[in-house]
Amino acid sequence: MTLMDSFAGRRVPPAVTDAGLALLFTAGAFVPLAPMPADVPELRTPDALFFVLALLSALPLAVHRRFPLPVLLVMTVAVAALQARHYIPHLSGPQGTSIGPSYLGVATAVLLTARRGAPRTATLVVAVVIPAAAVAEAVLAPHGHRIATLLADAVLLVGAWALGRLTRARAAIRDQVLERAAALERAQEANARAAVMEERARIARELHDIVAHNVSLMVVQTIAADRIQDRDGDKAHELHGTIEETGRATVTELRRLLDVLRTEDEADADPSREPPQPTVEALPALVDAVRAAGLTVDFTTTGAPAELPAGSHLTVYRVVQEGLTNTLKHAGRTHAELTVAWERRHGRLTVRLCDDGPRPGEGAAPRPAGLPDGPGHGLLGMRERIGAVGGSLHTGPRPGGGYCVHAVVPLPSSTPTLSPVRAEAPTPAASASASASDDLSFDLAGHYEGHPPHASHPRPAGR
Repeated sequence: MTLMDSFAGRRVPPAVTDAGLALLFTAGAFVPLAPMPADVPELRTPDALFFVLALLSALPLAVHRRFPLPVLLVMTVAVAALQARHYIPHLSGPQGTSIGPSYLGVATAVLLTARRGAPRTATLVVAVVIPAAAVAEAVLAPHGHRIATLLADAVLLVGAWALGRLTRARAAIRDQVLERAAALERAQEANARAAVMEERARIARELHDIVAHNVSLMVVQTIAADRIQDRDGDKAHELHGTIEETGRATVTELRRLLDVLRTEDEADADPSREPPQPTVEALPALVDAVRAAGLTVDFTTTGAPAELPAGSHLTVYRVVQEGLTNTLKHAGRTHAELTVAWERRHGRLTVRLCDDGPRPGEGAAPRPAGLPDGPGHGLLGMRERIGAVGGSLHTGPRPGGGYCVHAVVPLPSSTPTLSPVRAEAPTPAASASASASDDLSFDLAGHYEGHPPHASHPRPAGR
C-alpha cells in the first residue's frame, strides 16, 4: 500500500491513487473480449449488460476513499453478476483456478477498505462480506469445483484484508513515531528556550550587582577626591584615574552582559555564550580598587586553594564586593580586615570581613543622592547567593563599633554525604575587638547553629 501511495519518494494523493486503480481495472475488465483458448468453456458474447457490469466492477474504485464499504459491495455484486451471466471465467473450473482482473479488483477493494476503514468496518468486511462473497462464488461454480472455488476466493479476499490491516497498523506506528519525535523535538526546543531564559534572568540579576557596586564605588571615590582636592592634588588625581578605570571596566562588563541578553534575532553569534565571571583569584584586584578609594584593607589568605565550582567562585567575589562597598558607603575611609580561609579539613571556605567603623572625628560618607531610604538589597542578595551554593551567612555590628560579614561556602567533596562540621573561631586578627559572642558556628548545609549574637542589633539602613 505504501508503494501505491507513493512514487519516487513523493506522497501521492489518495484520490489520484484511486483514479489510477479504477482505470487499470476497468481496462482489465475488457480482457475477456480477447480470443480465449480453445479448452476454455465458451463465454457469453459481450453485450450492453456486459459493459455496464464491467464498468461497475472497476470504476467505483475512483470514489473508494469517500465511500469504502458501498464501493466494495457494488464491485462484489458486479463481479458475481458477470460470473453468473458467464461473461468471465469461473474462479475455479475445468480450466483450473483463474484469477482474472475482475477478481483482483475486488481483492484490491477489500485491501483498501481494511486499510482505510474504521475497525468496525474492517470487522464487518472479514466477518460478513468476505464469507458471503466466497459462498456466492462457490454456488455459481461448476459442479465438482465448488469447494475449490470457496477456498480460493476465501484465501484471496482474506489475504487482501490481512494485508490491508497490516499496512494500516504499520502506518499508525509510523505516524506515532513521527508524532513522538516531533513532540520530543518540541520539548527539547522548549527546554532549550527555558534554559536560555533562565540564564538570561540570572545575568539580569548580575546587572544589579555590577551597576550597584561599581557605581557606588565610583561615587565614594568621587567624594573622597573632592575632599582632598585642595590639600593633596596628587592623591586626588590618582583617585580620578581610578574612577576612570572603574567606569571603563563597568562599561566593558555591561556590554558583555548586554550582548548575552540580546535575543536570538539580534545576536550576531551564539546567544548562549557567557562573559567571563570573576573568581576568588580576582579578590586582590578588588581590594586594590577599594584601597585606591581610601579604605585601608588588610587582606589575608590562609590554607591551600581547592577546586571550587564557578558559581561558588562568583558568590565569594560578590559577597566580598558587596561588603567592601558597604564599608566605603557607611564607614568611610576606615580600616577593614578581610580573611579568606581555605579549610579543606572541614570542607569549607570561610570569608570574614570586619571593619572598625567610622574613624573618630570623621563621620561616615553621606548617602549618595538618588538612593532610596530604608534597608537596601545588598543583604538579600548576599543571602540568596550563599544559599544557592549551600553555604551560610551571618552579618551584624561588632561590639564597640564596626561591622562584620561572615560567610561559609562548602567545598566539593567526593564523599556522598557530609556530617555537620562546626566552624572554628575567627582568627584573633579578625576579631580583636569582638566579644566571645562573635565566635560563630555554621554547619555545611547552610544553617546557623545557636542564637545569633547580633539578632538584637538590626543592621543600619542600606547595609
